[in-house]
Amino acid sequence: MKSKGLVSKADRIEAVTFSDEEVEFLTQSRLARVATASSEGQPHVVPVVYEFDGTAFYFTGWNLEKSLKFQNLLQNKKVAIVVDDLVTVSPWRPRGVEVRGVAELGSEGGRPYVKVCPQVKRSWGFR
Repeated sequence: MKSKGLVSKADRIEAVTFSDEEVEFLTQSRLARVATASSEGQPHVVPVVYEFDGTAFYFTGWNLEKSLKFQNLLQNKKVAIVVDDLVTVSPWRPRGVEVRGVAELGSEGGRPYVKVCPQVKRSWGFR
């Protein structure tokens, strides 16, 4: 039994923060890959055009509600998103950000959208 006011480490979700360089990269990029999984665990990865507000990612799309990614998110809110590029090929210098989190499904002006709320972030190729 937990004491009042105490939250175990397993129950606590730390806020994900992004460096200035990561924020600049994520706000200048527009194309990401989003991974969802069905309730049976079947993965599905697709490119999406996104927006990043400094803390969360948003995407919509034509016929979003009929898409497999949306149908998967109705059953399983876990989601991953990757934004990456190649700064140079010689020398080889990739960079990117991977976020794992949960999706919130919303609608604005009758148009559905997905908000990806980060819980874990990994990045590479930033100084």
